[in-house]
Amino acid sequence: MIVRIWHGFTTPQNAGAYEQLLKEEVFTGIKAKNIQGFRGIQLLKNNDAHEVAFITIMLFDDYEAVKQFAGEDYEQSYIPAAARKILSRFDEKAQHYELLYQLV
Repeated sequence: MIVRIWHGFTTPQNAGAYEQLLKEEVFTGIKAKNIQGFRGIQLLKNNDAHEVAFITIMLFDDYEAVKQFAGEDYEQSYIPAAARKILSRFDEKAQHYELLYQLV
């Protein structure tokens, strides 16, 4: 299992709009691609007085599935134009890790 982690930041004023955009458009668009080996996405948020951090965690069976999602340069961030307008800063590259163990 491959875990893809990405960070994006916005203002407290834009946080609600960004969260809504992710849930209603970005994530549903990713799901609609029916990527073989895509296992899901998680959204984390951390509020600060000056900035709100969002972390997305995506799960894939293998790097081939990640490439189906992101392309050959799979480390490149996936940020739709509407999201770029709301974000104040973001990771240019996503991080990828091999999931070695999970206790549920």
